[in-house]
Amino acid sequence: MKADPTAIELLDLLRQSREYTKYFAELGVETIALSSDPRASTPSRTMAAPSPVESSTRSSPAGSELLQSRMKAPSASDPPASLFGELAAPQFQSTERMEDVWRDIGDCTRCGLCEGRTQVVNTFGNHKARLMFVGEAPGADEDAQGKPFVGRAGQLLTKIIEAIGLKREDVLIGNVNRCRPPGNRQPTLEEAAICRPFLFREIAAVQPDVIVVMGNTALRNLLEVREGITRVRGKFQDFRGIKVMPTFHPAYLLRDPSKKRETWEDLKKVRDYLDNLPPRTQES
Repeated sequence: MKADPTAIELLDLLRQSREYTKYFAELGVETIALSSDPRASTPSRTMAAPSPVESSTRSSPAGSELLQSRMKAPSASDPPASLFGELAAPQFQSTERMEDVWRDIGDCTRCGLCEGRTQVVNTFGNHKARLMFVGEAPGADEDAQGKPFVGRAGQLLTKIIEAIGLKREDVLIGNVNRCRPPGNRQPTLEEAAICRPFLFREIAAVQPDVIVVMGNTALRNLLEVREGITRVRGKFQDFRGIKVMPTFHPAYLLRDPSKKRETWEDLKKVRDYLDNLPPRTQES
């Protein structure tokens, strides 16, 4: 029996709407208003900024700030909305700087991890980097020094970076969570959900060409896939138009050195991809 083309299109629109809703929710957006002007030939898309009262009741200060001052407003040059006025794919870009994100984070107390940490560990490195590494959360050494990946796993990561012809200061290194979980346990779903919008804002600000996600926690929080790192590693994925390479976490490699060869194969693909990109312009 032949499927109804209209039904197929409706199901696809519902899937896209669900994906966009989840994306905007990560940024703290609560309202997306469609134009009700009957004179418009196609429905225009606007993101309704919250009133001061709404802003004060938000649970996500990061989303409030980003919504009011960072999201790109639609213009006459924007492509028209298609059938039924569904949302066009959001452009993952930003006018803010890393320092703006960190200022919003502040001495964060948004989740219970603040009670046991020494300090917030923000993303560190080159703010114009073409390559970014994302892990799970700080460990004891990171919590003490205030920088990501400075312990034994960090030393191994430095060797991996140097093996593909780069230096640590050439790249950007961060984590899904910025506070050390007790006993170095995995962050809970709630803890990760509270913290990862700041990571998304950093990515939007820097616009790296490639992100290497290290381990299952980083993989699932960035790409929201069900498969584990073993199944998807070595295959380029996509995050808002940015290439993502999943691979093993350096801490895992310390426990199982036999996986170093597979990690090396993954990073060679990253190296080759970056080597074939045209140089960035001064403005980018």
